[in-house]
Parts: sequence; C-alpha cells; structure tokens
Amino acid sequence: MIILDTNVISEIFRPLPEPHVVDWLASLEGDVAIAAVTLAELLAGVRRLPDGRRRDELTRRIDTALAPYRGGRAVLPFDDVAAERYADVLVAREKAGTPISTADAQIAAICLAHGATCATRNVKDFRHTGVELVDPWKVDA
Repeated sequence: MIILDTNVISEIFRPLPEPHVVDWLASLEGDVAIAAVTLAELLAGVRRLPDGRRRDELTRRIDTALAPYRGGRAVLPFDDVAAERYADVLVAREKAGTPISTADAQIAAICLAHGATCATRNVKDFRHTGVELVDPWKVDA
C-alpha cells in the first residue's frame, strides 16, 4: 500500500503540475490511500482562502480528486494502533534531537500501522521514522 502525503496530492492542484509526478500517480497499481491528516490539511488550506472564485474552484477540484478515496474507504484514520506508533515515532525523534511535526508524525504512524510506504517530496521529514519512503519527483513513472 502507498499512502500519499499532502504535498503529492497538492501537486495535482497546481496550475502546472510536474508531469513526472502526474505520470507516476497514473502508473500506480494496487492499494493507494491518504491519511485523514492529509485530508484535514487539504481542507484547512482551502478554507483559509478568502471567499471567491479561487476558493470555490479549489474546493471543487479537491472534492473531485478525493471522491474515490472517500468513497472507497481509502482515507485512513488516526486510530488506536496509529496512536501507539505515533508515540514511538515522536519519542524516538525527540531523543535523537530531530523533532517531527505533529502532522508528519501522525502520517508516519498511519503508514506504520498499515505497513504502507509514504509517497512524499519531503523525505527528510520522515527519515528515521521506520516508514518506507518514495519520492514521486525522483522515481521513474
């Protein structure tokens, strides 16, 4: 299973998304999901925008792009198993002197709870979490 980080999903909403990333996403087979944390980050980002055409258009595009994930139960929750992994990740990174943001620790924990690979451009943010990583900007489609 691959869990898409927020920056991967956000890329497809750019006016000119990186073609390599779009091709990589189109080439994926098997289980692909997003973390509920990613959904929350996307929704909060669009809701921060002032009312108007841009906000309405982004809301529509996000709803359309995420419909298959929402309908197919591919939005993975931060549950009790993920909470256990979160505590492990957070404490390990603190002890190593490399703190991690709450959102990234939650996404890492959800990946660990599901034995999933995290697709992200920000691989440094997830290093030393135990999560297998893939950078769609650097892999062959």
